[in-house]
Amino acid sequence: MLKIDGKKAYLACGRTDMRKSINGLAAIVESSFHLDPFSEAIFVFCNRNRDRIKILEWDCDGFWLYFKRLEKGRFRWPTEGSEATMTLTPEELQILLGGAKVELKLKRKEVSERWVI
Repeated sequence: MLKIDGKKAYLACGRTDMRKSINGLAAIVESSFHLDPFSEAIFVFCNRNRDRIKILEWDCDGFWLYFKRLEKGRFRWPTEGSEATMTLTPEELQILLGGAKVELKLKRKEVSERWVI
């Protein structure tokens, strides 16, 4: 189970190729983030459609790679601007990861017919 408490969370802004596995994502952490993938941190990546994420985490003797695919909705994900990465608090990361649930609850059916009586 993913333990976020007490760890820094780094977000890759924009899209990431979801075909990448542990080695490819660790290379992105080193080259783009300029960080050590073996540090006490969580690295979060999202695809172009914003319906899949991967989280890379070092656990003292190996890497964990978490993957989540949404069946409905999308993650609210920052686009790549001047910054390639963002640092989030554990609370902000929980909100971001759970944001699709809130977004689905807020959606309403579109009105297709309108009548004036």
